[in-house]
Amino acid sequence: MSEEEGGGSLYVLTAVLLTPAQFPSVLGDDFPEACALLGVPPAPEGYGLVLGQDEEGARWTVVVDDVSLVAAAIASWDCGMEYDLSPDERTIVVSLAGWPLDLSVAAPGIPEPHDPEQGADGTGRVPLTPPSAEVWGPVQRRMGADQVAREWADWEDLAAADGGAAAAAHPGLARALREALEYTRTAPPPGRVRSSFAGGGARTLRVEGPGWSLVARTDGAAFVLLDDEPSEVLPVPRGGERGLPELPGLLAALDGIAVRPA
Repeated sequence: MSEEEGGGSLYVLTAVLLTPAQFPSVLGDDFPEACALLGVPPAPEGYGLVLGQDEEGARWTVVVDDVSLVAAAIASWDCGMEYDLSPDERTIVVSLAGWPLDLSVAAPGIPEPHDPEQGADGTGRVPLTPPSAEVWGPVQRRMGADQVAREWADWEDLAAADGGAAAAAHPGLARALREALEYTRTAPPPGRVRSSFAGGGARTLRVEGPGWSLVARTDGAAFVLLDDEPSEVLPVPRGGERGLPELPGLLAALDGIAVRPA
C-alpha cells in the first residue's frame, strides 16, 4: 500500500516499467510517445507505473521516478515472492486517473474498480482506459505483435509449414523492411528498436514504425503487422525459395542498435 499525492491510501495491484527498453506497447511506438501519452518528459532513466485503487475503489496510475524500486517489486512478484511496493511521496511524478492496461484483479474489501470523474487527478484529462478490442489501429497492431512474441514457437512453426510469403510481393511489408533498414543508418527515437533475451544465445527484437510493427528472433524468422492489414500477420522467412536472404543481416544490424533492459 502506498500514498497518493493527496495523502489517501492506494492499494497497489500491479506495476510496470516505462523505460526506453521496456514499456507497455499500448502506450506508443517508442519511449517518447509513451511518455507523451502520460504527460511526462522522456527522462532517460524512465519511470515506474504503479496501478492501484483508492479507498473508494477508483482506479489510479501513479508515475514514479524510482525505477529500481518498481523493478525490484516486479522481479519479486515474478518469482512468487511478496513485496510491499510503497513508493516515497517524493518519487511521485504524477497521479493519473484510470488505468492504461486491462486488469482482471481488484483490491479486496473496497468497492469495485471504477474511474474517477474527469479532472479528479487535477489534470483535467479523461481517465486512462485500456484499448478497445473492437477496432484495429496502431495500438491493436502493437498488441498483436506482443502476442506473436509471446507465442513465438507457434507462429514460427506456422510460417515454416506454409512456406511463408515473399517479402517483395507485399508493398506494405516491403516498406516496413526498408524503413527498418533505415533505422540502422539514422538513429530512430529511443524505444523504436528493442532487444530482449530469447534463450539459446538469441534475442527477440521489437521494431516499430509508422503503421507497422516487426517482431523477430535473431536466429529465426520475422513477422510484420500493418495498420492497413487488420489482424494479419505477415511472415518473413530467413531462407528458402520464398525467404529473404538479407534478413539475418538486417536483424543483426537492428540488434546492434537496439536498446536492452538493464
